[in-house]
Amino acid sequence: MAVASEALATTRSNEPPGLAAIEAAARRLAGHAVVTPLLGSRDLDARTGARVLIKPEMLQRTGSFKFRGAFNKMSQLPKGTSVVAFSSGNHAQGVAAAAQLLGLPAAIVMPADAPAIKIANTRSYGSDVVIYDRHREDREKIAARVAAERNATIVRPYDDPDIIAGQGTAGLEIAQQCRANAITPDVVLVPAGGGGLIAGCATALSALMPALKIYSVEPSGFDDTARSLAAHARVANQPGASTICDALMAGTPGELTFAVNDRLLAGGLAVSDAEVQAAMAYAFRTLKLVVEPGGAVALAALLAGKLDIAGRTAVIVCSGGNVDPATFCRALEAAASS
Repeated sequence: MAVASEALATTRSNEPPGLAAIEAAARRLAGHAVVTPLLGSRDLDARTGARVLIKPEMLQRTGSFKFRGAFNKMSQLPKGTSVVAFSSGNHAQGVAAAAQLLGLPAAIVMPADAPAIKIANTRSYGSDVVIYDRHREDREKIAARVAAERNATIVRPYDDPDIIAGQGTAGLEIAQQCRANAITPDVVLVPAGGGGLIAGCATALSALMPALKIYSVEPSGFDDTARSLAAHARVANQPGASTICDALMAGTPGELTFAVNDRLLAGGLAVSDAEVQAAMAYAFRTLKLVVEPGGAVALAALLAGKLDIAGRTAVIVCSGGNVDPATFCRALEAAASS
């Protein structure tokens, strides 16, 4: 197990990234990641009495923001390094795609109940997939064992400065796109699981737009970031909760990510599964975007009126679009019948 311990040590740091690290990540990602646009919607503006802009990360490579952090991390590893990751799906695909581009062997530990499309996509990039039972097995222990067997480096999903810096390029783009169009946003809503995306975005946006208010959004029952922000200490979710937002089921905020978020975020919001399904249906019908449940929570918070943004400018991050057809159809049907 000594090798696995070394692998874990190489991906952990007590120092969160700053703006310079995020700008360096953007340079590494240039030509590999998609610079996703900011999309306006007259219908959203009319509904909210605000100006609303959508950052559609489902248009990112692999269908979510996770490619940003994975490529930034892995592009700095020595050539030929074997990597291991654990993920319910989007980080898995990001690591697998980055490994394929960089020519690195990869193994991904995924739960058996992950969306089939995410497992299939991960395999399609050429990575080995190790399936486990999330209710009976510990994914980090399995990843450590696989890393020891392969003499591999573990690429963690969020509690890593290079991962956070890579995810922060989405926030950097928001700031740059707003400035280029003479837009001054007042509020940004960002989905939160382990907290890597919002920690990176908050770092970039707070440095470039210090008056901006940034809020995390999570599914009800998994709102550990919101409750941790209120307590100014990391708080775990209660066991037994369930949600359709498979990408946002972290048990507690990351240690490194929460240190950033507790300092920079204005607060946290939570939405129900029904509100998420309504947002998915709205995005499909009106915005012409396919958004997965976890990727739709920020839009759900906006549509459900969780935050009063009337008369202001808001940016909503939709973090991914990797959803099984059956789950997507259920969301459309549920929204239609409500």
